[in-house]
Amino acid sequence: MRYGYIGSMKVKPGHRAEVVAALVAGADGLRRAGCDLYVVSESATDEDTVWVSEVWESREHHDASLQLPEVKASIGKVMPLLTGEFTRQETQVAGGLGL
Repeated sequence: MRYGYIGSMKVKPGHRAEVVAALVAGADGLRRAGCDLYVVSESATDEDTVWVSEVWESREHHDASLQLPEVKASIGKVMPLLTGEFTRQETQVAGGLGL
């Protein structure tokens, strides 16, 4: 069964667009790393919240992706723009549209 990860992060006021752009830009190599779905979304009700939804072949593929140079660069770029408030939920993906 595929591994799913859904997380949110709070950004410092006025930096949401910059965080979203950096997260999307760092996604290029994810498919080759075993990622089936990577979606970055802006909250419709909170201008300082960004959501990331991911589906991976396995948790091991997800964990290994954190070592990719483009992922490390993206994380390094956004960390100073975040407040440190995060949520996360790991899931077992049963299927659905787009998979």
